[in-house]
Amino acid sequence: MTDRYCVFGHPVGHSKSPRIHTAFAEQFGDDIAYEAIEAPLDGFVDAWRDFIAHGGKGANVTVPFKEDAFRLADVLSSRAQRAGAVNTLVLGKQGDIYGDTTDGVGLVRDLQAHAAPLEGARILILGAGGAVRGVIEPLLAAQPAALMIANRTPGKARQLAEDFADLGETTGGGFDEIVGAFDLVINGTSASLGGDLPPLPDDLFADAALAYDMMYGNEPTVFLRWAAERGARTVDGLGMLIEQAAESYFLWRNHRPETAPIRELLRGEM
Repeated sequence: MTDRYCVFGHPVGHSKSPRIHTAFAEQFGDDIAYEAIEAPLDGFVDAWRDFIAHGGKGANVTVPFKEDAFRLADVLSSRAQRAGAVNTLVLGKQGDIYGDTTDGVGLVRDLQAHAAPLEGARILILGAGGAVRGVIEPLLAAQPAALMIANRTPGKARQLAEDFADLGETTGGGFDEIVGAFDLVINGTSASLGGDLPPLPDDLFADAALAYDMMYGNEPTVFLRWAAERGARTVDGLGMLIEQAAESYFLWRNHRPETAPIRELLRGEM
């Protein structure tokens, strides 16, 4: 019998998740069907219930429903509790709902695949929204020397830093408070897709620094172009998408896909 999975979002028609998970299933010969479901903005819970009533086993959850999924789950992973959001739902055998977030581990695995400086590094994250909140814990677990969160609204960045201060050296502030060079700079905002760039200092990058944008597209974002002009290595977020999907697949199926072939596949299709 075919096991059903999906991704919920609004909008969600652009999602690459069906392509990714279908490719994962082919690696193992798993009999699954994976689809994208655009739930009404006020109808996520009903959409989930309808999905499982028709044989659904688990789901990915993207914007704007990650907090709804957090509230829906009966049991939460520790990393989901920290993030305050869920991007993976697993239906238990007794009908209980397990919620997890795989975004952070997906980011770290992609960074490791690109030999990013993590342990002992100075890391800067741009933005203080939900996307950033979901990745701070695994970044701090890599034991950087310091992690700074910079945001247009300084108070939001400071609060986020305070929320995670028990896990490592973490500070927050405005863009005008960025001082010194960093080994890794992560853009966690969506601004660069619209051609916008925060007011960043020209001497932002240390030698051999990596600039990482959690967004991706057919062309480099404005942030990655700006970083490349200043000597940084650049990586977009396609690998993060694939790695977080692999972690979700493992939660559902208890085997972990090979991600390298999927990276090549999707790059070739972009």
